[in-house]
Amino acid sequence: MHDDRSIIEHRLRRVLKERIKPAVHSRSVPLAVERWEAPGEPVPVAEGLAAPYEPCAIGETWGPAWGTTWFKVTGTVPAEWAGLSVEAVLDLGFDRMMPGFQCEGLVHRADGSEIKALNPYNDWVRVADRAAGGEQIEWYVEGASNPVLVDHRITYEGDRHTCGDQPLYRLARMDLAVFETEVWELVQDLEVLYDLMVQLGEADARRYEILRAVEVALDAVDLGDVPGTAAAARARLAGVLAAPANASAHRISAVGHAHIDSAWLWPLRETVRKVARTASNVVNLMDGHPEFVFAMSQAQQLDWIKAHRPALFERVKKKIADGQFVPVGGMWVESDTNMVGGEAMARQFLYGKKFFLDEFGIETHNVWLPDSFGYTAAMPQIVKLSGSKWFLTQKISWSQVNKFPHHTFWWEGIDGTRVFTHFPPIDTYNSDLGGTQLAHAARNYQEKGRGSRSLAPFGWGDGGGGPTREQLARAKRQRDLEGSPRVEIERPDAFFEEAHAEYPDAPVWAGELYLELHRGTYTSQAKTKQGNRRSESLLREAELWAATATVRVPGYAYPYEELERIWKTVLLHQFHDILPGSSIAWVHREARATYAKVGEELRGITLAAQRALAGDGSTELVFNCAPHARRGVPAGGAGLPEAPAAAGDPVTVEGRHGGGRVLANGRLRVEIDDRGLIVSAYDLQARRESVAPGRAANLLQIHPDFPNMWDAWDIDAFYRNNVTDLVELDSLEVTQDDPDAVSVRAVRSFGRSTATQTITLRAGSKTVDIVTEVDWHETEKFLKAAFPLDVKAERSSSETQFGHVERATHTNTSWEAAKFEICAHRWIHVAEPGWGAAILNDSTYGHDVTRDVRPDGGQTTTVRLSLLRAPRYPDPETDQGAHTLRFSLAPGAGIADAVREGHALNLPERTVLGAGPVAPLVAVDDDAVVVEAVKLAEDHSGDVVVRLYESRGGRATATLMAGFALSAAVESDLLERPLPGTAVGPVADGGAVPLTLRPFQILTVRLHRA
Repeated sequence: MHDDRSIIEHRLRRVLKERIKPAVHSRSVPLAVERWEAPGEPVPVAEGLAAPYEPCAIGETWGPAWGTTWFKVTGTVPAEWAGLSVEAVLDLGFDRMMPGFQCEGLVHRADGSEIKALNPYNDWVRVADRAAGGEQIEWYVEGASNPVLVDHRITYEGDRHTCGDQPLYRLARMDLAVFETEVWELVQDLEVLYDLMVQLGEADARRYEILRAVEVALDAVDLGDVPGTAAAARARLAGVLAAPANASAHRISAVGHAHIDSAWLWPLRETVRKVARTASNVVNLMDGHPEFVFAMSQAQQLDWIKAHRPALFERVKKKIADGQFVPVGGMWVESDTNMVGGEAMARQFLYGKKFFLDEFGIETHNVWLPDSFGYTAAMPQIVKLSGSKWFLTQKISWSQVNKFPHHTFWWEGIDGTRVFTHFPPIDTYNSDLGGTQLAHAARNYQEKGRGSRSLAPFGWGDGGGGPTREQLARAKRQRDLEGSPRVEIERPDAFFEEAHAEYPDAPVWAGELYLELHRGTYTSQAKTKQGNRRSESLLREAELWAATATVRVPGYAYPYEELERIWKTVLLHQFHDILPGSSIAWVHREARATYAKVGEELRGITLAAQRALAGDGSTELVFNCAPHARRGVPAGGAGLPEAPAAAGDPVTVEGRHGGGRVLANGRLRVEIDDRGLIVSAYDLQARRESVAPGRAANLLQIHPDFPNMWDAWDIDAFYRNNVTDLVELDSLEVTQDDPDAVSVRAVRSFGRSTATQTITLRAGSKTVDIVTEVDWHETEKFLKAAFPLDVKAERSSSETQFGHVERATHTNTSWEAAKFEICAHRWIHVAEPGWGAAILNDSTYGHDVTRDVRPDGGQTTTVRLSLLRAPRYPDPETDQGAHTLRFSLAPGAGIADAVREGHALNLPERTVLGAGPVAPLVAVDDDAVVVEAVKLAEDHSGDVVVRLYESRGGRATATLMAGFALSAAVESDLLERPLPGTAVGPVADGGAVPLTLRPFQILTVRLHRA
């Protein structure tokens, strides 16, 4: 037989595109269109409906960037269409090459109720399955003219304050049309078969069976009368579509989904509209497809629907009750997991799962994080303590260097907790269920021979409108089709139950799921990161002192509603494109303002509680919110601090031979040379130098920073090939603003920027404190602060949620080499047996650790903090302006010291006038056990909830003392429900509660007040 395969395939592609698809809507009449431009920000629906509309013609331009145009469309179904299926085709001017990321619309009835959304691949609205003829149409389309910002070019369109005012879109079509059901079904048949055919091998007989069936089907199509011949063509395809799948075919659980970034290339206010548009599409599609299941994560997004679209929310609730619309994830948002603090991560689950329980009576069991930029090793324990048992991600498929070895596995966290995890081999969270993607999933699946199933999230996200009727048609046809994986639409929990039952002994991956990409997100948008860190710290303070005041001060009322509202605001801004710094300028401008407001409100709550606790008096009381005592003030208490002299010698300053200054306090001797660099930080107690010979610490270094693609997201390893040490000095002076401290201030200029560094040694302190003020006006540059340390460290320890993670300092394998930029929270520590050092920070997350062997045989381990970047996309002015960054060097520090000093740097003491000391509400007798949060229970019962964790990676036995009458202590989960644990013993005399913790264990104790 002659090989005519390519000819038939070409024929199919052309006939499908040019004849069959256009025939889906066979006859059409235009709708009358009017328009109204909403001034400024979006208006309520009622205002849009009542607006003064003006005539509008097809082909007119509309919509400046971020504008809203309301279209009124009216018409009548022709009488001769009686008995036919009729739709409206409403094309706002979509770019068909993109499923989303552009203009969108939401269609309303005249009463304001939502019908469905308009998106590039979803521009139809059903009028009648069987028209009577004469039906009147009056609809209102809220058109959103969001600019297209996905092309990675420098643009100022990402902020309403800087964007242009020219219209971006041109109205393309507004028609009533006859929907030819049989033609549409033929399109689905042919597309499924074509996609399957081209994925089969050229020697596969099944490929040729499909080819010949397609050939005879095309022969049956009269190109002049496609609707009249579609049924005959479909009949010739029935046989190949009925052939069952192979017994060993891969099984795919298809779950409808629309990944909607809570902010990214659009502001938060636009996400509010995006989720409403997508939800309206989904419930509309469910009405005609009872088999359709849709999973929606992010409680915040459902809460937006509840607040802004109550009628739509009721429709969603009905579909949830019916089991079609499935809340998943259990988190307030799909947050970043690298930089979010421990307590904040716990609250993501507390408020996320609580919303699902309160609104829908649903306990979510899976954690759904397909798109976050790597996953902390603390996550498995947090997942389990939230009452969840499964974890799903997709993003690790983006890693540039190493292919992750598993698709279904047990993920083990730093404490030993394991959670059953799936990583869909389809390598997308926006699947179209096409044959190419399904074949890739089957080929790519790495558990063959042990497992046989994977999950595929399908649907267009980020403004694409979610799953489509075409995708449901593909799933139906590929449910049991020879040559294809078996596709079954089902709930995520059903997949996980089946996968776990099939593969209970799946392999184990221990430690973080590090994404070998997007490492720049640890640094971009420094003020957003600073706002997050400070908000987390302020929330800790506010809850601690408010809880203490509620228990101790008659009449003081715990601010439940205020704290919950603020927590949810902070959690929202931990979304994986806000906190990582990868959103447009508008998002970060608003974030800075939000953090300022949050800070002001939390300081007010804290001060009110502290004043209530302090009482009337003129004594200066120091409130210590840190989890460790300092200056004689207990953790969680207030009192009179010890004088610094009691902790050691006063600070002295003298000239240094060769220029510069020498500071000393009996514990450290610090030499600062005439360049303003630390050339020695000598640990007097250990008689040990910290700084590597011939090197200088606190050295600012600047690199070019122009990654291959994702500007705000990425730093590529080649940035290190060029570096400039900032050693030129404008001025150097000694200052003493505090009688118990001496500072050396160095000012230096570089490029169009300046940096002022104040290096301080305090009486009794074992840290060298550095305040760096940068007026930053560079572009595509990367600023780091280097600390070359004289220590032979095989690994670094970086604080993460509720513990720390260790990473190799060598690059023996590609896995270690790929971690050339790493994330740490308040501290990073390097050590050799007997001695170590820590670098502490107040708002920096990005770090790198390298090592080198010197000619003298010693090893230099260099720790660098990533201070500032200046990418130009998506925000062309990223980080421009003034910044204040604080970090410290702690020579001789162990892990325990790093934990203590990291908290102290981030939780400053507060001074309030009052009558006398305030005893802690709770106390722990072992510093290894850190109190992370003290609050009142969410159920308003008045119970005190204490969250603690073992901080050093060892076992701990401690006693929790309650500073109030106690009737019981109960080990609880993150939702404050009882757990059948053994870590909390019975309450002893005096309110003592014995605790037993394994390494890095998180323990939530609910204390019932007597």
